[in-house]
Amino acid sequence: MAAKKIIRCPECGYEIEVYKNPIPTVDVIIETPKGIVLIKRKNPPYGWALPGGFVDYGETLEEAAVREAKEETGLDVELIRQFHAYSDPNRDPRQHTITVVFIAKAEGTPVAGDDAKEVGVFTRENLPRPLAFDHGKILEDYFEGRY
Repeated sequence: MAAKKIIRCPECGYEIEVYKNPIPTVDVIIETPKGIVLIKRKNPPYGWALPGGFVDYGETLEEAAVREAKEETGLDVELIRQFHAYSDPNRDPRQHTITVVFIAKAEGTPVAGDDAKEVGVFTRENLPRPLAFDHGKILEDYFEGRY
């Protein structure tokens, strides 16, 4: 059920349907020799999160994943594969988003940048809390070998 409204063109008066659609995002599970990279968000919603963000107009999902990883962690990542898509309308409290999650590899030391207040490398045994969005579910699926 797409939410839509009708507006009128100010020039000709023609009725135009305006749809409200989910926003595409990407998240990246960055594997390093010491664990996976998470960022601590400096903007709401707060908490630890996978590096990621909104896909820019004209950008592929893969380009967005590489860009967001670099902006938030300083790491140049190699995308290994697409992991899964998550589309629960309540996954982001700000608006309805759909994320495509990628698994990537990187070497080096991550450095917090862009929307990241802090950055850390974690294993399944020492994941920080709280995790933002549905990233707890995403990481559970990842560690359990789902998808």
